[in-house]
This record gives sequence, C-alpha cells and structure tokens, in this order.
Amino acid sequence: MTDTEIRVKGMQILAQYLGDIEMERFIALIQREPFDYTEWRQTLDTDKSIDDISRKAMGLRHRLADTTD
Repeated sequence: MTDTEIRVKGMQILAQYLGDIEMERFIALIQREPFDYTEWRQTLDTDKSIDDISRKAMGLRHRLADTTD
C-alpha cells in the first residue's frame, strides 16, 4: 500500500467513526502536540483483551451515535 493510499484509507476510517468535524479536530490535536503513538499504544489498556477493547470502542460509538440523533 502506498503512502497516499494509507492517508486516504486513514481519513476514510476517521471520518466514518468520528465524523468530519471530529476527524479534523483529531488531526489538529495530533499535529499540535508532540505524540508518540507507539509509546501511547503500549500503555493503553494493557490489562484488557482485544475483545474488551473492541466492546468498549463499539459502546462509545453507539453512545456517540445516540447523542447525534
């Protein structure tokens, strides 16, 4: 996959799950602050399984969808 394809796919995923405005806010936050994704990811939810993390993410997605309806 090329860098351009990764950027396009990433933007599509962010827009799908966050919406256009929150996607732009996320990108602005990442650009504004020094951020090491690898370090952050290694310390995030280390005590949870992939299934637990997925359920948590889907629950948040549903709650966000409910507040925008």
